[in-house]
Amino acid sequence: MHELSFALGIIEGVEDELDRRPEGRVVAVHLRLGPLSGLVKEALLFSYDLACEGTRLEGSKLEIEETSVVLFCTTCNQERPAISLQHLCCAICDTPSSDIRGGFEMEVFALELVDEDATCNTTHNTTQAS
Repeated sequence: MHELSFALGIIEGVEDELDRRPEGRVVAVHLRLGPLSGLVKEALLFSYDLACEGTRLEGSKLEIEETSVVLFCTTCNQERPAISLQHLCCAICDTPSSDIRGGFEMEVFALELVDEDATCNTTHNTTQAS
């Protein structure tokens, strides 16, 4: 189950960020996940909770934003969503395409931190990709 390895990588990266922000406690990690990433959402959520035990991220949530498959349509001459993962055709004009441009995402794009010494919450955007 490579979801556990990926979850451990997320935690390692977030802990590196926490080293630069020692006053912060992680409430949530926001992740973009594409259907072609090779990761199963439910297995990743389970693995994340398991991997967080005993770390500074224990009690935090993994918030997953699922993306769709995006392909380049030669008829529309634009990037368009695919009809489905099984039907790789432009959702606008139904032209088949093998030029897949999106759907492979598996990236942390934001952290929700609570400053233990302050009264307000902050969201930290990051471009960390795994």
